[in-house]
Amino acid sequence: MSEEIVQPKDAAAVIMLRNPADPEVYWIKRSLNLKFMGGFHAYPGGQRDASDNEISVANCADADQAAMMVCAVREIFEETGILLAHGVENLSLVKIAELREELESGQAKFTEIFQRENLRVDADWLLEAPRWITPAPAPKRFDTRFFVAWVPHCADGLQLASVIEGELESGEWNRPVEAVNKWRDGEVILASPVLSPLLEMEKSVEGFVERLHQFSHDGFERKCVEFRYGFKMIPLRTPTLPPATHTNCYLVGGEEIVIIDPGSPYAEEQAKLDNLLEKLLETGVRVREIIITHLHPDHILGVNHLVEKYKFTVAAHRLTSEEIATEIKVDRFIEDNEVIHLDGERDFRLRALWTPGHARGHLSFYEERTGTLLTGDCVVGIGTVVIAPPEGNMSDYLSSLQRYLELPSLSALLPAHGPVLADARGKIEEYIEHRAAREKMILDLLKVEPQTIPNIVKVVYKDVPESLHRLAALSVQAHLEKLLSEGKVQQNEAQYSVAG
Repeated sequence: MSEEIVQPKDAAAVIMLRNPADPEVYWIKRSLNLKFMGGFHAYPGGQRDASDNEISVANCADADQAAMMVCAVREIFEETGILLAHGVENLSLVKIAELREELESGQAKFTEIFQRENLRVDADWLLEAPRWITPAPAPKRFDTRFFVAWVPHCADGLQLASVIEGELESGEWNRPVEAVNKWRDGEVILASPVLSPLLEMEKSVEGFVERLHQFSHDGFERKCVEFRYGFKMIPLRTPTLPPATHTNCYLVGGEEIVIIDPGSPYAEEQAKLDNLLEKLLETGVRVREIIITHLHPDHILGVNHLVEKYKFTVAAHRLTSEEIATEIKVDRFIEDNEVIHLDGERDFRLRALWTPGHARGHLSFYEERTGTLLTGDCVVGIGTVVIAPPEGNMSDYLSSLQRYLELPSLSALLPAHGPVLADARGKIEEYIEHRAAREKMILDLLKVEPQTIPNIVKVVYKDVPESLHRLAALSVQAHLEKLLSEGKVQQNEAQYSVAG
């Protein structure tokens, strides 16, 4: 079953700068409640509106580009209170705040404010930066035009930026080097189109602006993303379960790295990983070993390719090693609570956690300095986790999720499928609540009359397509095995009923 490709929506974002003598760049932190990039730091911006083509743009002959510039100006005003328009020099800070309140409250539309206050958008004020289209595996996609703009003065001097809490949590100005160091220290999570300009501005803001036309987000950056410093993610197409189509391979560390879950059997996908590895090896990076989180094919089918080509060694849990012994030679066993030290400018301490439930030998890895948790298939960013007996065990799985919650300073989840999750504790609690709700539905159904697994699936998983009912049946079986072990249900051949 192939995943339907989500069509990207038009959007615009602005890299806002101030103080040319000592440049600062503005970023916002998105609310943890947002489904798309919740908890990430980003440049302010948003989706195109139908009214964005109603305002003319000076020095721009392309109607579509003009509409996207208006989109950028409108979104910046809504999100930060900054007006990137001619005529703002005649407005006081108080007046600008009043106009923003009019817009937010619905008293006036953006086009009305522009006409009334004699404001004009000028393409010369919005320098075009590289465009970014969210890669196809993502569940939500945007075709984002990026612009660079210096904040213009109003009647009272430099305009002030502020965010209204809701979709945004906060906003702040940073020197580019300060922003990059916050990323390197693990304080923030950044997507590639936010990080790439910052790395260029760290060298020179003036040089970055002068060379905008030379920059591109294609190539290396699109094949590998580094939401958090030292955690390079490369999604590889694998024979995995829907709705996922890719498995995230992670390269973790600095001068010394480990490769976690190279799972693709396909030559073109393996070539992507090879190309990235060779770039890193050329810079002196050392690969310590390949690590397997668990035994499922979409996590191991690229291991032998790397072993044969680069002579890397392989590490996994003892139970995983036993199951895959005829396919892959595991050179050493990783024990629960073992700490893997990886050298670099910023040291990495990966604590191995034995987290059975999805698989008996499942391992997760907690980086203690940054609070980053690589979850394998214990928590995923797309779809749900299948608990399939006899390898899967629901009691063990819930215990593993509870163990996650006991980790100190947990700040981000890096799953094997789907995007990085910044609301780490919220997502884990959501998983626990979801399983508890499914279990209650099963018990409530059994209180009425005895049921078979297929009948339970039809009722409890009626929100799931029938094509996935086979997998749902395995999860029901896992729930029933847990309830049997707790003495809450009893079994009579193929039927289950409440004990008592």
